[in-house]
Amino acid sequence: MSGPLEGVRVIDLTAVLMGPFATQTLGDYGADVIKVEPPAGDTSRWLVPVKNAGMAAPFLHVNRNKRALVLDLKAPAGLEALFRLVKTADVLIYNVRPQAMARLGLTWEALSAVNPRLIYVGVFGYGQDGPYAAKPAYDDLIQGALAIPSMVATVGDGVPRYVPVAMIDRTVGLAAVGAVSAALYRREKTGVGQAIDVPMFETMVPLCARRAHGWPDLRTADRPAGLPAHALARPRALCHV
Repeated sequence: MSGPLEGVRVIDLTAVLMGPFATQTLGDYGADVIKVEPPAGDTSRWLVPVKNAGMAAPFLHVNRNKRALVLDLKAPAGLEALFRLVKTADVLIYNVRPQAMARLGLTWEALSAVNPRLIYVGVFGYGQDGPYAAKPAYDDLIQGALAIPSMVATVGDGVPRYVPVAMIDRTVGLAAVGAVSAALYRREKTGVGQAIDVPMFETMVPLCARRAHGWPDLRTADRPAGLPAHALARPRALCHV
C-alpha cells in the first residue's frame, strides 16, 4: 500500500537522531528518502549496542525506509554528484549548523538556483537571528536551556534531572515533518519551494511555556486539597539563553 507522500523524493543529509527521525517518518509516509552519508558513515552507526559492525541499534532505530548513498561533500566530485541529485529532489533536510552548510556551498540560494521547487529544511539548535545562531546544540543542552531539569525537580526529590529520553530531538523532528508537509502543500499552489528553519530551542519554548508565567510552587500545604503538585509547579529558572 502506497503512502500519502509517494513520489516525493527526500535528500537526507542528517545524522544521529533528530534529523534521521524526521526523515524516517517521511519515509513511513511513503516518501523516497535517500540518505547521504560521508565515507565514514553516520556516527550513530557505531554507538552501542552494536551486534553487526556499522549497524548499531541507535542507527537502525531511525533509519528504516531509506536508501543509502556515500558522498564526500568536501570533494568536488561528491559535491557535483549531490547537485545532480538535488535537481531530482523535492525536499532536502540537514541538521548541521547553517554555517557548515554555507562552507560546503550548500546554501538555499545555491541549491534553489538548480531546483526552484526544492524545499530546503534545516533542523538545528537556535534561531538564526539571535546571539546563539552559530552555537551547536544537543537534546540535553536544549533541555537545560528550557529549565526542564528544574521542572522535573519540582515534582520529584528536588534534584534537577534531565528527562531520560531524547524528547527534544524527537519532538523537533516531528515539527520538521509537519513543516515539510505544509511546504509541499504550498508548493502545489505556487509551484515554488522555500527554505525552512526548525530550530530546537524556539520550537520547544511554547511546549514548556505553561509553567513559565510566575505560577506559584504549590508543593506544600499552600496547595489546595486534591491539587497535584505538578499542576502548578514553577521552575527555578527558565530560558536563560
